[in-house]
Amino acid sequence: MIRDNYLDINKLILNKKILKLFRAVEEHGGVLRFVGGAVRDALAGLKGFDLDLATDLSPEELVEACDEHGLKTVPIGIKFGTVGVLIDNDILEVTSLRRDVKTDGRHAEVEFTTDWEIDASRRDLTINAVYADEKGNVFDYYNGIDDLEKGVVRFIGSPSQRIKEDYLRILRFFRFYSVFSKTEIDRKALEACIENKDGLKTLSMERIRDELFKILLTPKAAETVKIISDNDILGYVLPNIRNDDKLDFLIKKVNLGLVTPCPLRRIFVLYDPDPDLAENMANRMKFSKKQKGDFISWAENKVSLLDFGDRKKLARMIYKFGKDFALNKLLIEQALQTTLLPNNQEIISSIDTTEIPVFPLRGKDILETGSIEDNRLIGDILDKLEEKWMDSNFTLGREELLSQVPLVKSAS
Repeated sequence: MIRDNYLDINKLILNKKILKLFRAVEEHGGVLRFVGGAVRDALAGLKGFDLDLATDLSPEELVEACDEHGLKTVPIGIKFGTVGVLIDNDILEVTSLRRDVKTDGRHAEVEFTTDWEIDASRRDLTINAVYADEKGNVFDYYNGIDDLEKGVVRFIGSPSQRIKEDYLRILRFFRFYSVFSKTEIDRKALEACIENKDGLKTLSMERIRDELFKILLTPKAAETVKIISDNDILGYVLPNIRNDDKLDFLIKKVNLGLVTPCPLRRIFVLYDPDPDLAENMANRMKFSKKQKGDFISWAENKVSLLDFGDRKKLARMIYKFGKDFALNKLLIEQALQTTLLPNNQEIISSIDTTEIPVFPLRGKDILETGSIEDNRLIGDILDKLEEKWMDSNFTLGREELLSQVPLVKSAS
């Protein structure tokens, strides 16, 4: 259960000022340990995790201990046992050990305890119930370290009971499976997820969406969403997934660390939706206004991969729709056609460094020519002149464009 000096604590303690908090708790008669994802990820060699800590002091005792040592605290969730402790400009969340009295997703009724194993028993997965002190000693109550080493992702105790405490744990299970598994999926866990899948409908779409986005950013996202789809676990959100192979191509062949992974892009590849379906999905999953706009734009504006090899067409695309659109469509189209362009990286760099030109005319410029009797024609004339400007590869100047006003006017 206890592994002495098992963890290189420097992987967790990047700011030595955190040790002041450990001393404060210790001198107040308590124990403080890192817990959960931070310990798990450090053991797995991952980087960039948030620190969470646990203590056998009550929230009030923790605040007293911090006050005595000049550490500022923030009451971010005292009712549920969580106190924020300010270290430099970072707030560390410290939660008192708890036992569940009544569970209802986010709104569990808890009471505080000093028993570390009881606190561990209320966590979802064995790999998330591992603690470490500031010396690198690791406390493992449910063989989480062995499971992590073997790539086994499983619930603590009864999978069905853990899930019923918070149905979001179904999706959390799949997320951690996608990140850490090295074996076949745990059958008991999968059966419990299938048995309790209707519980997901009791959760807000925002929680579902956010957890789904996290799954889509994992290494085995394609394999994992296929398991979810094949078992109809999230059918009311992601029905009939059909492009898991193309998503896998996007992750393993196209992106390759060149561009920050994007869950929205990955959902699009899964479905390659037409504009109506794109809008339906955006509304159903409650995308932000920008996400919805991007998602529908990708569906509405068709692009050929050949366009990315034509500098003139690429420049026109970037001008009309922006760099983000061009970059996303480049990755999406390669995935949908399972074709990796040999100059993929070069095109990405070209999109990033392109300077977007500014159309040199405004409505008042057309008015000042004195040749327009009906102001309602100005918008149409501007659009046609802008097309001519784009056709010239943005080389026509202001005076050249204005000289074409009479010709464009007569064609309107």
